[in-house]
Amino acid sequence: MERKYRIDTRENREFLQETVENLLNFGHRFPSPGGGSYWLGDDGTPWKERPRETWITSRMIHVYSLGRFLEHKGAGELADAGLKGLEGELHDDLNGGWYPGIRADGTYLPDKQCYAHAFVMLASSSAMLADRPGASELFENAAEVFLGHFWDEKNGLTYDTWNTEFTTCDPYRGLNANMHTVEAFLAAADATGDETWRKRAGRIIDRVLAWAGNNDWRIPEHYTSEWKPDLDCNRNKPDDPFKPYGATPGHGIEWARLITQYALSSFPDRNDGVSEKARPLVSAAEQLYGRAVDDGWNADGAPGIVYTTDWDGTPVVHDRMHWTLAEAINTSACLYHVTGGSRYGEDYQNFMQYLDEKVIDHEHGSWFHQLDRQNHLLTTVWPGKSDLYHATQAMLIPLYRPDISIAKAVRDGDFV
Repeated sequence: MERKYRIDTRENREFLQETVENLLNFGHRFPSPGGGSYWLGDDGTPWKERPRETWITSRMIHVYSLGRFLEHKGAGELADAGLKGLEGELHDDLNGGWYPGIRADGTYLPDKQCYAHAFVMLASSSAMLADRPGASELFENAAEVFLGHFWDEKNGLTYDTWNTEFTTCDPYRGLNANMHTVEAFLAAADATGDETWRKRAGRIIDRVLAWAGNNDWRIPEHYTSEWKPDLDCNRNKPDDPFKPYGATPGHGIEWARLITQYALSSFPDRNDGVSEKARPLVSAAEQLYGRAVDDGWNADGAPGIVYTTDWDGTPVVHDRMHWTLAEAINTSACLYHVTGGSRYGEDYQNFMQYLDEKVIDHEHGSWFHQLDRQNHLLTTVWPGKSDLYHATQAMLIPLYRPDISIAKAVRDGDFV
């Protein structure tokens, strides 16, 4: 296997650095005049007829804040353009918080989503580290809204969706929003020095590990308002992009990395190893990763990670989503650096080769967002190339310390 796929080689570092620069070049046309992010098409052309969404805008601010640390030309101005969108056209000045998005005709998408607000927190914390104008004020506003409406202090978890006016809470509860809340809370702790954010992330993680440990390390995704697992949710719509039926291996992999980051940052070891308090959490992360990769990778005779499985690990939706591969690259690298386990280094090589051969669009740029079980392009769930968040992080996280949120790690040059 080529050296450029092997972790900790010069060739791999060069491959990662070249790929992230290409990604950053691809996304330059995302800002609308009002700052909200256009959905990007196959060659980076904005699809202006689609809504400009808060979660995509926030992701692009995060990405170009990373680009600013990498000295990518124009990255600071692109981050500022996205901030203009969160401060302006996407913000609900009447009810507070952020609309999910704004349509091409200027009308707003309804409701208030925890998922989108978690990304506003991530974006503003990254932009704050990048010293972008207005980022600190944006973070303070986002934190106030999040704690006031989405954080359930009693349960140590998040509410998922409110109506636009924040008067009626949807009974659905889910772990996708909680997962990105953990990411945002860890980033907030690293950006502000306020460890309360990290402790809140830990409360979420404790609940998730209890559910996963009682379900053979396949994480139940969907819940009732009383936080009872709803294992049949969307059985009739199994490829839903945000609420798919069954287990989602990509989420098991992503949770494993976030849990490892939380463990190492909350319970550090003086010798840069794994402390006794962190060890059970890292072990649980390894269980989650192993279950997800064993269920999902090459599960149907072709390379790639299937989107979902049922509760005994049988594939349900065979499509390969680019974000799942990105998280597999991230977590295999993370667990390799933390544990030294040979499995993780071998998995990383396989994931990187598959990325290069099947998922990177070497002609038009960025990554194909959805492939079928034969690794042919699909557009049923993720047409075009909406944003750069997962792909960009996957080209950076393998290079940096696993106990620090990626924006702070890149800013400070905290390489592994």
